[in-house]
Amino acid sequence: MTLVSLWFLIIALVWTGFFVLEGFDFGVGMLHGVLGGTEPGRRAAINTIGPLWDGNEVWLVVAGAAMFAAFPGWYATMFSGFYLALVLLLGALMVRGTSFEYRGKRDRPAWRDTWSGLLTAGSLLAPFLIGLALGDLLHGLPISAGHEYTGSFWTLLQPYGLFTGVTLVVLCAVHGATFITLKSRGDLRQRAARLGRNLSPIAALILLGFVIWTHSIAGKGLLPNPLEIAAVLALFAVVWLIGDGRDGWSFAATTIAVALAVLSIFSELYPRLMVSSTNAAFNLTIHNSASPSYPLKVMTVVALVLLPVVVAYTAWTYYVFRRRISDKDFEAAKQRRDSHEHV
Repeated sequence: MTLVSLWFLIIALVWTGFFVLEGFDFGVGMLHGVLGGTEPGRRAAINTIGPLWDGNEVWLVVAGAAMFAAFPGWYATMFSGFYLALVLLLGALMVRGTSFEYRGKRDRPAWRDTWSGLLTAGSLLAPFLIGLALGDLLHGLPISAGHEYTGSFWTLLQPYGLFTGVTLVVLCAVHGATFITLKSRGDLRQRAARLGRNLSPIAALILLGFVIWTHSIAGKGLLPNPLEIAAVLALFAVVWLIGDGRDGWSFAATTIAVALAVLSIFSELYPRLMVSSTNAAFNLTIHNSASPSYPLKVMTVVALVLLPVVVAYTAWTYYVFRRRISDKDFEAAKQRRDSHEHV
């Protein structure tokens, strides 16, 4: 395997890791108002990802940095073409992060509801926009011979890209539901389990449509490969796994589905980086967009040293914060605070 192929694989794996980890964060953000019910329930849902969400977002920064360093031509064309969409993405991520910090600063219901609404909106918009971008890479965009994007923001809103965004939003939602089921107990867990059972068959059908469309776009017929069929079946299996109380396995099933959905885009894209709808000769590939050999060698050494450290630290963090959370925990805290105020 050449260095340019290796770095394409690394970038694909980093994007996959981002959606596997941040995907359930997005899902919890979308669903916390629906599943929480009461204020203690909403606080409990949010706190299932409280120690994790900001660390998971680092994978997005790593993905962007790796694209810039390994394939600067790809980075330049893609980020200039998606400029407005990226501004919207950054706005969604900033609103989402601010919501975690400011939502609990006041006890007024209107204050909390406002920040909850912003958290839901930001958690839904972010995966949709990233999915739109990833789908457009494969579908094709107007790119000139000089690898300059010649379309507008509205050019990005193509049916396949939009459907990719919707697919990732739904997958993140069911991924978030299984994570809350895994990380909570009591009424919150029951509500999350019920939603996970109801949503997973819908997500499976949407994923099936996505992989069929992806194969068609890539010119490989309509039949999904065995791994993609396994991802669809994994989502159907969530119904049984949650019903049987196998919370860990149900979360693993949605993890597989999310990972394979993202990997399918990159596998069909390789060795291209961006498809030009203007002329196939203008495609960005791993060969005409890569950095010189020496920087790639240095980056490979750094990645081999640091990536295992990052993965180990992430695993340790999840182990430390493995305790299940209940809305009863926050009801007790609210009662203590109220009694203190009356005194």
